[in-house]
Amino acid sequence: MTVAVETGLWQVDPAASAVSLRHKTFWGLVTVKGAFAAVAGRGEVRPDGSATGTVTLDAASLDTKNAKRDAHLRAADFFDADNHPEITFTVQGAELRGDGAAQITGRLTVRGISRPQTLTARLVEADADALTLETEFTVDREQFGLHWNQLGMLRGLTTVTAVLRFSRVAA
Repeated sequence: MTVAVETGLWQVDPAASAVSLRHKTFWGLVTVKGAFAAVAGRGEVRPDGSATGTVTLDAASLDTKNAKRDAHLRAADFFDADNHPEITFTVQGAELRGDGAAQITGRLTVRGISRPQTLTARLVEADADALTLETEFTVDREQFGLHWNQLGMLRGLTTVTAVLRFSRVAA
């Protein structure tokens, strides 16, 4: 399936978008899941087909359905949301392939630490006024200064899942 994406400016529709994460804890016995309530972003698709943009998450908006855990995740042991209120992914390039997928390169910034991140996103819907991308990728939390690991309970990578709905910005 080949899907064309209209050139121009696009904005994340926060009501139709979701970014969540999951990570194994208690030595791999329990999966903690959470979702960010505040998602924002903008992007541009240029006439040559290239794309740039930024997706921003409010670090304090992470909800794992456990208030005590959420407060700890917002604290200095993890996201340090008071000093680093945003988690950002800056798209530096996107190449749409013929199978409806896009190879996206960019930089993920957490706690003020930026690292290169490449991911594959599926373009699941696109028309002149809206498009939806879905992706799932893994992140090594320790690369971003999230070292807290009492008794070695936290192992492995964090999986991030995103469904991002973009609406065309009026010219």
